[in-house]
Parts: sequence; C-alpha cells; structure tokens
Amino acid sequence: MTALLVVLGALAGAPLRLLADRVATARRGAGSVLGTLTVNVVGSAVLGVLLGRSDVSPAVLALVGTGFCGTLTTFSTFGTDVVRLVEERAVLRALGYVTASLVLGLGAAAAGFLLSR
Repeated sequence: MTALLVVLGALAGAPLRLLADRVATARRGAGSVLGTLTVNVVGSAVLGVLLGRSDVSPAVLALVGTGFCGTLTTFSTFGTDVVRLVEERAVLRALGYVTASLVLGLGAAAAGFLLSR
C-alpha cells in the first residue's frame, strides 16, 4: 500500500515540475533556472509543513512527502544547472543560484515547519 501511495504522489509531483520548467523556459528563455528553484522551494515548504505537524499519518507522509515532494523537487537538475552555468563561465550566477536555493529552500522548510506547529 505504501508503494502505491508513493507512486500516486509521484504522478502529481513530476508533471508539476515539468510544467514549472516549461513555464520558466517560456518566460525567461532556455537555460532558466527559475523553474527548478521554484519547485525546490515549494517542495521544501510542503515538506516542512508535513514534518511540523504531529498528526500526519504515515500514509500521508508516503503520498505527499515521499511521492509528491520527492518528484516535485530535484537535486539532479539543480546540480546539472550549476555545472552548466560554471561551464558557461557564469560563475557568479551559479553562486547566486546555489545561495538562493539554500537560503530559500531551508527558509521555506523552516517556515513551513514552524507555521504548522
């Protein structure tokens, strides 16, 4: 049952990540990191809310935490974006992206955690 819940959550998270990337690319052009940054921050906030609540069932954690957030967020695309920016000699932009991802992601998770308590 848990594996099915993870798959169901993933069926919602993965298309949303793809949609966010497409919207960011359409608005900001190819190579935009805004879609990845957005999904990673939103996923961090959602996971923070889930972990801040004491009444979340294991089924909801599997569905939303592991399935949805696990496929909505992406570390591999983040890493690929950073390497690409460095290869394009956009080192300052890469550093800004890493910094923004860490600050916004951790901040969103902490805010979600604290607000849901």
